[in-house]
Amino acid sequence: MRYGYVAQTLHWVVVALLIVQVTIGKIAGNLPLGLEKLALLARHKSFGITILGIAAIRLAWRRIDRPPPPPPMPRWQHAAANLNHWGLYALLFAMPLSGWLMSSASNYPVSWFGIVQLPDFVGPDRELKEFFRELHHLFGWFLYALVGLHLAAALKHQFIDRDGLLFRMLPGGPR
Repeated sequence: MRYGYVAQTLHWVVVALLIVQVTIGKIAGNLPLGLEKLALLARHKSFGITILGIAAIRLAWRRIDRPPPPPPMPRWQHAAANLNHWGLYALLFAMPLSGWLMSSASNYPVSWFGIVQLPDFVGPDRELKEFFRELHHLFGWFLYALVGLHLAAALKHQFIDRDGLLFRMLPGGPR
């Protein structure tokens, strides 16, 4: 059995946006403070808010359109897969929220592509800014780790177990 088209689309849109996020974040991080850096960071924030919204939609959709049952596997692998999936969901919320909190504490507004100005969660506070900056970076490392495990497990199922698990999330083919 496969995931439905909506779940697949939401999954791959988040993957693409995460690649964009990492790229923009790395480029902005290497720039000196100035208009170019601020413009890139504004875009980074907008994509982060987009990921937050899509993650909420994806989670709601998961309640409507339940995931297909996994192929037979040891219990520990099923538990590890569940832990990894829920960890990824948690980070898809924690990353943008910690970035938003960092921006609020830095007194830099967050808007969604300049269309909607989002409220500040906290007032300007240097210590909070540093706390949320560190938290945002820590969450980034956790995200790298969980995405790496997710990808490694999918490839293991595809090429070692040969159980077709990878095809459940790839576009195309009948549901």
